[in-house]
Order: sequence, then C-alpha cells, then structure tokens
Amino acid sequence: MDYAIIAAGEGSRLVREGVTAPKPLVRLHGVPLIERLINVFLDNGADSISVIVNEAMAEVQDCLKHLQIPVTFHLHVQSTPGSMHSFHALSRFLQGDCFCLTTVDTVFREDEFRRYIRAFEALPADSFDGLMAVTDFVDDEKPLYVKTDGQGMILDFLDRPEAGSRYVSGGIYGLRRAALRVLDTAMAEGVSRMRNYQRRLIAGGLRLQAYPFGKIIDVDHSGDIARAEQLLL
Repeated sequence: MDYAIIAAGEGSRLVREGVTAPKPLVRLHGVPLIERLINVFLDNGADSISVIVNEAMAEVQDCLKHLQIPVTFHLHVQSTPGSMHSFHALSRFLQGDCFCLTTVDTVFREDEFRRYIRAFEALPADSFDGLMAVTDFVDDEKPLYVKTDGQGMILDFLDRPEAGSRYVSGGIYGLRRAALRVLDTAMAEGVSRMRNYQRRLIAGGLRLQAYPFGKIIDVDHSGDIARAEQLLL
C-alpha cells in the first residue's frame, strides 16, 4: 500500500490562536501529527510513504529528514494553492494499484483505521474504485456531506445536507489508480478544491464505497488539540 500525506497548508488559524509550532509538528500526547501518521502507516503495511510540505516549513523538512523510515520515503517540498494541487504533486509517487491519502491534521483512532485499511484491501478491484472514510461527527466549519445509498455506495458530495447525507467526509481517501486519471483531467481543466475533485470521481463513473468512522477530528484550532488527545486515550 502506498500512503501519502498532504502537509503543505500554512495552519493560519492555529497561528492566530497562539500555536507556535507548524501544524505538522503540533504534538498529541508528545508525538507530532506528521510522525504519528507515519507510524500508523508503517503499522498498516506501508510499501511507500510520500509527504508534501510547503517551502516555508524548514523545521518540518528537517524533522522528516531525520526520521528513520524503513520503507521508500518521498519528501516533496512545494507551496501549492490547495490540497488538490498538493495531491497532484504527490501523485507521481503513487505507483501501486491502490493508495491511501490523508491530510496531516486528520486524527482518528488507530483501531478504526486498521479495520478501514483491511476493508479497503479486501474490496474487489473489479467492483470498487475506492473506499472513502466518512463520519457522522461534524467537526468542520464547512463540511463536505456525503450522500449514500442503502448499501453505502457514494452517490454525491454536497456542500449542504439533504436526504441520504447523514455522513461528512473524513479526509481519508482510499483510492485505486483510476482516481489518478480523473485527477489529471481535473487539473488540466482548471478544477480546484478537493471537494470538486471528489465530485468529478462520481461524475466520471467511479464506484466509491463509504466507510464510517466513529469520530474523526481535524486539528484546525487550538482547542482541537485537547479534543484530539481525548479521542486517542
């Protein structure tokens, strides 16, 4: 399994609220967010791990260069306009049939993630193009609602809730190679934002299954740090 982490954001809200560490180095129970994700991925069959950080994150770059990572590791340094562009920059490192992508501020319980990865690996490649983490715990200021059918197949991604959209996107994307072709096309056509890319996946006929997590927390504000630590107890 190839894993990728988007860690190129500026974390401006955390800075405004007095958090001095770059977001990837914000600590939960003493462990930086970026290091925690890498360790979780190593525990879940990582063949490679790729990370993108922005050009101003010298401290993060230095931290990653000194980690002992026993699989193929790609550190890509580039400032991008947003997560979708960061994903595209990492896509050239994703050489396997399937991959899992997350943002660096996504916090989840490791046991749930382990079950999620096992479920993704078990999906028949000829029937499914991806397994997307969702949750009914709304933690985002602008959540992306996920509309599903009775079998958990994703029908649409919505800015506002409607019938059939009990879940929101969890920021963990398990996808197969067909999703990268959609990404290339979306970039060429000037599509922006990850949510619009996800809509393109559905419009392109990709078959995506929703996988519910109990709770996923995005560390966007200083108060989210304590809540994320509580989740991990």
